[in-house]
Amino acid sequence: MSPGDLSAILLTLKLAGATSVILILIGTPLAWWLAHTPSKLRWIIEPAVALPLVLPPTVLGFYLLILLGPAGAIGGAWVQLTGETLAFSFSGLLIASVIYSLPFAVQPLQTAFQSVGTKHMEAAATLGASPLDAFLTIASPIAIRGYFTAAVLTFAHTVGEFGVVLMVGGNIPEKTRVISIAIFEHVETLSYDEAHRLSAGLLIFSFLVLMAVTVLHRRAPVRAG
Repeated sequence: MSPGDLSAILLTLKLAGATSVILILIGTPLAWWLAHTPSKLRWIIEPAVALPLVLPPTVLGFYLLILLGPAGAIGGAWVQLTGETLAFSFSGLLIASVIYSLPFAVQPLQTAFQSVGTKHMEAAATLGASPLDAFLTIASPIAIRGYFTAAVLTFAHTVGEFGVVLMVGGNIPEKTRVISIAIFEHVETLSYDEAHRLSAGLLIFSFLVLMAVTVLHRRAPVRAG
């Protein structure tokens, strides 16, 4: 394996890991709110969260590129603060990946939180527990399957990203060149052996990850009330 391919693998793992952690942190309160809010805003926020599922990656990538570019609202503010651009950088790639993989974290968590009964939460409140304490000690353990599913789906989806990555990050070695871009580059140059090694490795890795989450999902305890 070439140093360039090894660098692409490490960068992909770094991107997928960071995206998964950020989305678990962001997705937890958002999913909890969507699962329990009576607000009519839910009917706007919920489709907005799911939009990356149906939007073509190139379309989403194009608008993210505009938004994160030097002339965009976020990209322009970032340039003024740091002197660097978000487009075609790892930071911009991370922001794009978080947005693109958002539904893969929020939807499993939302489903898990909807299965959490109110009886235990109400009992905890009666005993003087704060909402945060009740969530951490009661709701989170009950929703553990949702966390497993959200983490793995987010990680696997980020590893396989192509369209958004290409539009926002381009193909900069050791900076934005991830596995999917490396495979595409090998195919373009007719280096099928290198493309096959990366593709086969990605296929096996994805299968093992999904098999692991299936086992954990089946063994995780389920409690509701």
